[in-house]
Amino acid sequence: MKNRKLATIFAIVFIDLLGFSLILPLVPFYAEKFGANAIVTGFLVASYAAAQLVGAPLLGRMSDRFGRRPILLVSILGTIAGFIFLGVANSLWVLFVSRIIDGLTGGNISVAQAYITDISDEKNRSRNFGLIGAAFGLGFIIGPAAGGLLSNVGQGIGVVNGIHWQFALPSFVAAVLATANWVAAYFYLPESLSAERRAQLAARPRQEFTLQNLRAAFQRPLVGPLLHTRFFFSLAFSTFQTIFPLYALVRLGLEAAQTAFILTYVGVLAVLVQGVLIGKITQRFDEDKLIFWSMVMMTGGLAAWAVTPNVPVLLIVLAPLAFAGGVLSTVINSKLSKSVTPEEVGGTLGLSAALESATRAIAPSAGGILLGALGAWAPGIAAAAITAWLSSFVWRRIVRPAGMPESQNVMQERQYETVNAD
Repeated sequence: MKNRKLATIFAIVFIDLLGFSLILPLVPFYAEKFGANAIVTGFLVASYAAAQLVGAPLLGRMSDRFGRRPILLVSILGTIAGFIFLGVANSLWVLFVSRIIDGLTGGNISVAQAYITDISDEKNRSRNFGLIGAAFGLGFIIGPAAGGLLSNVGQGIGVVNGIHWQFALPSFVAAVLATANWVAAYFYLPESLSAERRAQLAARPRQEFTLQNLRAAFQRPLVGPLLHTRFFFSLAFSTFQTIFPLYALVRLGLEAAQTAFILTYVGVLAVLVQGVLIGKITQRFDEDKLIFWSMVMMTGGLAAWAVTPNVPVLLIVLAPLAFAGGVLSTVINSKLSKSVTPEEVGGTLGLSAALESATRAIAPSAGGILLGALGAWAPGIAAAAITAWLSSFVWRRIVRPAGMPESQNVMQERQYETVNAD
């Protein structure tokens, strides 16, 4: 039964990311059709993440109270609507509306992770979180390549009744995939929280997503450093991810299809790391040190990306970036789920997803400004500077305290949980 649940969650996340990655490389080119410059394009990409910043923690907390399954079903419906709006867009503002609709309900990855936590123990949680990452990777393997091919087919159709089929065809296919995603969740995904457990969660005092609660979470001894790490790692990595299509266009002169195939290559690397290697890596190495050394590797990869002169060198540089990003995305959330009480898992992972969404709102805008003002090298150097500082932070706040038996951080975190449980 547990394997069937894992397989269903894997399929849901895979189809969700497949639909998303179908249109990801095309958004900058779609915006360009309506006269958007680099800065406006950055804001367009950021609008999805900004909406997700609001939606992710709400979805996570709602899943703690009402169950994982109904929240997943509702969020997928929002994704379907967003893709349909994207396909029929005939102006820049409709593009913004489509991304905002999808973003508000696009934080369901935190709900999927909470589902994984419900059915996993601490021993196999990192491995199971790696399956989520592998689903992401597979989505990015197939999605960008399929999006590029569909874009070429749609380009042959041209513009009909104001619809740009070069971009509409991938969008409509993504909507169909999201519909299949909803059907799979409806028929094959049972609820992971029992009625008794949901009642217990519902009886707890409601904690709204406010700046005060966010600040309190950052001050927690165990959770706080992990959330800091999640935010700044995501800020750096999102700068790479969200600005890459524009970077490829400006620095290397690549077309949409070429960019899509490079992202496919990144997806292959991500699947190898998160679907094959992560379970063995986390069994052999301490998770805290994995976070530190992956951050060091990320720093070198981002700095090298900034000065990449051509596509062959770029393909080499992307390997350590994909490896480090895959390890960090999996291990940080796995550590977070182990650092809180079961009642807090959905909300905490939702907060983690919200922080990542915040970086996806900041990174493309800041990256677009840096690229437009200074050059294609600037986003990579800025991101490398962030992870260089973060490496030091991780060593001081996560690795060293973890090496102390029953460290002060651990005791303080347990005291925090006891007080709040009362």
